[in-house]
Amino acid sequence: AMEKSYVTMFLLFIAISCALAKDVGKKETKETTAKPKLPQTLSRGWGDQLIWTQTYEEALYRSKNSNKPVMIIHHLDDCPHSQALKKVFAEHKDIQKLAEKFVLLNLVYETTDKNLSPDGQYVPRILFIDPSLTVRADITGRYSNRLYAYEPTDISLLHSNMQKALKLLKTEL
Repeated sequence: AMEKSYVTMFLLFIAISCALAKDVGKKETKETTAKPKLPQTLSRGWGDQLIWTQTYEEALYRSKNSNKPVMIIHHLDDCPHSQALKKVFAEHKDIQKLAEKFVLLNLVYETTDKNLSPDGQYVPRILFIDPSLTVRADITGRYSNRLYAYEPTDISLLHSNMQKALKLLKTEL
């Protein structure tokens, strides 16, 4: 009888050590997912805690159903202007907070909708669409040759344009 209890104790010990090893494994993966440089989410670095849509069609659909305006950011990974704007955008607490009130989409390719390039297909450019699915071409940045471009130094203008997109919404609908 003595031998039998040794065996069960030994098996129990193995089971416990496996469970512990599993937990340790879990913790490691949790920490590594928190670090960037892994496959990026739909945010592509513009605000990892925000909810981003995958396609233009999905953004329009969500806008119509939630009565939130769409904010579309056209950008490119290898464009230094896009990268600089992204960094400031992602680190700006007020913008990140305000962005929660929008249906968000960032694109590294052009859509077939010509309304999204009223004055050309340059990056970075940011446009707003209201829930009636009208592109708000009237909400512009400060450059007359690229109406929807924003530099990192224009971040407060972008913030007030986001507020404008939300305000117009309340008065018109």
